[in-house]
Amino acid sequence: MSTRRHVEAANAWAPIVGYSRAVRTGRSVHVAGTTATDAEGKVIGRGDVHAQAMQALRNIERALLEVGASMRDVVRTRTFVTDITKWEEVGRAHGEFFRDVRPAATMVEVSRLIDPDMLVEIEVDAVIDEEE
Repeated sequence: MSTRRHVEAANAWAPIVGYSRAVRTGRSVHVAGTTATDAEGKVIGRGDVHAQAMQALRNIERALLEVGASMRDVVRTRTFVTDITKWEEVGRAHGEFFRDVRPAATMVEVSRLIDPDMLVEIEVDAVIDEEE
């Protein structure tokens, strides 16, 4: 029987909406849409989509590590950007983390995110090779 493990999201919306930063069940890990926030929930890299993508990916990496996974286990990424013309900057950040992993990846433009200072949001799915 699988045990479900959660990583709490450190923001004001999580308890209202009722979600976790990440959920692990068995070998599968699902990380919710993650933005460029620090531990206090403040947006990092205002106006800089590459810096925001890097921070979001670092936040994702921390969540994965909390449930025994790593960026090497990621099999799928979904990236939401508010300006698709900046795709190369976001793609460069994605490549810094996943160049050798090469997960299936999608990037789409959205009209806005929950905070107007947020320019990118990334979610990932991972499958851990070996059960702990």
